[in-house]
Amino acid sequence: MYTITFSLNPAADAPLYEQLYAYFVAEIRAGRLRPGEKLPSKRALCAHLGISRSTVETAYALLVSEGYLYARPKSGYYVADFVALEGVGGLTAHSAPAETEQTEAPPEFDFSTGAVDVSRFPYSSWAKLNKEVVYSSPELLQRGDGQGDAALRRALAAFLGEYRGVQCTPEQIVVGAGMEYLADLLLRLFPADTVFGMEDPGYAALRQSARTTGRTLRFLPLDESGLSMEGLIGSGASVAYVTPSHQFPMGITMPAGRRSQLLHWAAAAPDRYIIEDDYDSEFRYAMRPIPAMQGMDSAGRVIYLGTFSRSLAPSIRVAYMVLPPALLARYRALFGHARSTVSRYEQAVLSRFLAEGFYMRYLRRVGNLYRQRRARLLSALETVPGVSVSGSGGGIHFLLTNPRFSEPELCQRALSVGVALRGLSAYCIRCAPRPSTLVIGYGGLCDEKIPEAAARLSKAWR
Repeated sequence: MYTITFSLNPAADAPLYEQLYAYFVAEIRAGRLRPGEKLPSKRALCAHLGISRSTVETAYALLVSEGYLYARPKSGYYVADFVALEGVGGLTAHSAPAETEQTEAPPEFDFSTGAVDVSRFPYSSWAKLNKEVVYSSPELLQRGDGQGDAALRRALAAFLGEYRGVQCTPEQIVVGAGMEYLADLLLRLFPADTVFGMEDPGYAALRQSARTTGRTLRFLPLDESGLSMEGLIGSGASVAYVTPSHQFPMGITMPAGRRSQLLHWAAAAPDRYIIEDDYDSEFRYAMRPIPAMQGMDSAGRVIYLGTFSRSLAPSIRVAYMVLPPALLARYRALFGHARSTVSRYEQAVLSRFLAEGFYMRYLRRVGNLYRQRRARLLSALETVPGVSVSGSGGGIHFLLTNPRFSEPELCQRALSVGVALRGLSAYCIRCAPRPSTLVIGYGGLCDEKIPEAAARLSKAWR
């Protein structure tokens, strides 16, 4: 059986399943994987690479759908007939990226938007629930509902209704292993010629899923209220992906008037939908969280997305979507045979964590932590000459602008003193980024490091 020497990179822009898919494609094209050769089982590959089963299943499914592999029932996956392209017409196959030796130490301070603080994670409560579930629920060893266990979906529906104003039944909820997995499923619910509109600048997850599923994207501009209605109407898109509670990365909160315009647009034609990604609505500092747009929808045109990876911990790969009735019927027709991609034990723990009030208590604790950290960081940055801040009313990131230098100069100067920053242009596709602007994530920044980090930026940007 073929032995894998490849290592996945969790910090890369491409999802893990896409990295795995690309690796196997390169090996097959180069002839290092020969026709008829058997690949490792899903379980063996999960154990070898330390990844989830859904990651392997998605990569293998893509390889089968594109004809690189074929499956034998109760046997495994095998390489399909393929003539190696190495050296044909001067072409060379792309090999898997070689592991390189780390020559430089990582920056001491990293303002990544993907990091969260796990110091307040309720270890004792989580461990207690986990122990109780393991010893008292042997039925969880059996296969569960493909949409997610009923107890978790009931707890989610109750939580979303009370705290986010989402109007749904447990039957409308689909639970999956991460937002990327659900985004891939969601895109496949629409016809292949569907045009999707995305905020620009915006979040990369749906963009990557659209690329792997061959869907058409239109990148739509923003104005002071969020997604531009003029841009959406002129784009020809029939599905709009938005982050209305705290637009990523600009930090705009979409007002009620723009939300109503968007809902009217969706209801005005058949098969128009809005994908509402509520990725960090739990954290608001200037005011209470704004209710979800889905709760305003009377036409059944809003698909609501949420995740626990941003609020609890990145390793808790549990996300969910609330489907309108028409799309729920499509989902069941296309994927009703599928099994859940989240462990039933983890679902059981999470359902009790929600239903018994642990989650809300945790959100209050970590929300206070982020509120205080944000205040400390904003106060410390006041010592840096010339900077201004926007989009800091919620979430765990904001924008910082320093007109004294260009965006590349700001990043380079900061890196020279051990501070890693990312420019706004990294999130822009068609639009021109706001000049001299950085996206500052503070979720994973220790409070003790804030004064030193600000002092170094002040020195670097003199």
